[in-house]
Amino acid sequence: MGLLVMILGLALFFATHVFTTKREARAQAIARLGEGTYKILYAVVSLAGLALIIWGFAHYRSSGWIDVWYPPKAMKHITLALMLPAVILVVASYLRGRIYATLKHPMLAGIKLWAAAHLLANGDLGSIILFGSFLGWAVYDRISLKHRTDSGGPPIPVGGVSNDLIAIVVGVVAYLALAFAFHPVVIGVPVIGV
Repeated sequence: MGLLVMILGLALFFATHVFTTKREARAQAIARLGEGTYKILYAVVSLAGLALIIWGFAHYRSSGWIDVWYPPKAMKHITLALMLPAVILVVASYLRGRIYATLKHPMLAGIKLWAAAHLLANGDLGSIILFGSFLGWAVYDRISLKHRTDSGGPPIPVGGVSNDLIAIVVGVVAYLALAFAFHPVVIGVPVIGV
């Protein structure tokens, strides 16, 4: 049951995100609904999808675990190492500096790295579907950006190297909080000592 709920959540979450890549259809929806209503509807459907993903995955982990393969223990350490640059890249997408200018879309690069890293360390069906879906979406979105007339992101001015230094510091702090507080407490999986 949990796996099906998670898949429904993924379908809702990614349907809204894929819809935004269809710029003509998106513009028509905004013209029909108004920008405010469109944004509220987008947020509600995305959050509903996210809630279903979280609930479904938690239920799957507690009662319906299905192993597909057994990753070597070293993969967990590789995942832990890859998560630091992944978090920094996500932060750099908002504190735009040389990292942003070089990668163009560090948020998507960070999501791809996060998803790929978690695929290395998790061999169960639910994790493969969850992280594989995020990886597939990030790849799709990056490819679709090449065919769009806009950048797809909010108009945030690009700064210099100081923004990169701030992104790195904030990324390291966020990484430590995610690894040592959020992951073991909320996800229930310690990242050290596994």
